[in-house]
Amino acid sequence: MRILSGILLIMFTLTASCQTGNNITDKKNMRELSQLIDTEEPGMDIVREWYKEATNKVEILPRDPKRAEQALYETQVTTRSPMGAIIYETGGILINKGWLRVLGSGHKRLDRSLPEWNKGKSYNEAGEQPSFLLVADDVLGGFFALNGGGLSPEGIGQIYYFAPDTKEWEPLELSYSAFIVWCFQGDLDMFYLDSQWDGYEKDLENISGTQAMSFYPYLWTKEGQDINKCSRKIVPVQEVWDLSIQ
Repeated sequence: MRILSGILLIMFTLTASCQTGNNITDKKNMRELSQLIDTEEPGMDIVREWYKEATNKVEILPRDPKRAEQALYETQVTTRSPMGAIIYETGGILINKGWLRVLGSGHKRLDRSLPEWNKGKSYNEAGEQPSFLLVADDVLGGFFALNGGGLSPEGIGQIYYFAPDTKEWEPLELSYSAFIVWCFQGDLDMFYLDSQWDGYEKDLENISGTQAMSFYPYLWTKEGQDINKCSRKIVPVQEVWDLSIQ
């Protein structure tokens, strides 16, 4: 189990209005874009407050309006929720120079939207009820997903982490909102203890938001326990997903 330093205090500050509001239904019942945009209580106001209090390096990528509209419609969450706000108002969010990437509607530096990345993984067509929803990932090849029942019968509506050193989905006991707060304010060095190789900051300069690092020996093997003794190369994040979830 990984350590989420100080996260209980963070969770107590969250209100019911910060839930994801995720209710993807079958396609014939999908809501129109206008029904998903909330101008009276925009969730982005909450996200900006979290951003102001960030202790990690947070970069909010600008959105492309057309991509944002398409991504919000396909995901079917309202902009009153932090998830909907991040999808509609941002191209994604980079944490600590791109070590961790939170999916939004896509940007040239993070060129995949949340629904684009999930299609073919958690669902096949927009409007289907996903059993989980991939919401973020890191350069190690670790994936963060909102559990809809497909990852575990427990922790529905909470974030799970696919750990590249165990090849298992681990419960983080965080809602989506609490997860975003943790990305902004949590102790990521503690969470990634022993996973940051020597010189990783320099390597981050060459890794785009559609790539991740591949290690050999694999991190989940006995031989791959010391990350500094592993060879590594930059590969498409899709390749890492395919290898990890096979």
